Amino acid sequence: MVMWVFGYGSLIWKAGFNYDDRLVGFVKGYRRVFYQGSTDHRGTPEFPGRTVTLEPADGEFCWGVAYKISGKEDEDTALTHLEVREKQYDEKAYLDFFTDPTATTPAIPGVMVYIGSPDKKRNTNYLGPAPMEDIAKQIVEAEGPSGPNREYLFKLEAALLEIGKL
Repeated sequence: MVMWVFGYGSLIWKAGFNYDDRLVGFVKGYRRVFYQGSTDHRGTPEFPGRTVTLEPADGEFCWGVAYKISGKEDEDTALTHLEVREKQYDEKAYLDFFTDPTATTPAIPGVMVYIGSPDKKRNTNYLGPAPMEDIAKQIVEAEGPSGPNREYLFKLEAALLEIGKL
């Protein structure tokens, strides 16, 4: 059995599980936005940090990486890790993953991806859009058990530069 997981935030630079392959690519029809609150990693319940989620956006691509996980034991370990790590994301979707912007057929159909939806009843950590200055101030000031929120932003920038997609 083979499982593929798409990372568009911290999963790009820190998988935290064993994988057999890592491909750079994108999902179509989504964009990365700093709308998800983090009260367990990059912020606190009193002062949440901001992490990325995906939002539907016609004609857009969201670049990241897909991890191939083979074998029942590695798959179980990865899922256990991800269910804890991504617990503040309320949706698990299966999206087509592309590696070529001109392709009409996905390189990998149905990669698993965690998404923080805008449904505040299901996703109590959704912060949503805000003026850029407010988002920036929140990212600069927030800090949680995994470190300062600004470190998340800088690591995301470095990871996207590393894969050539910033």
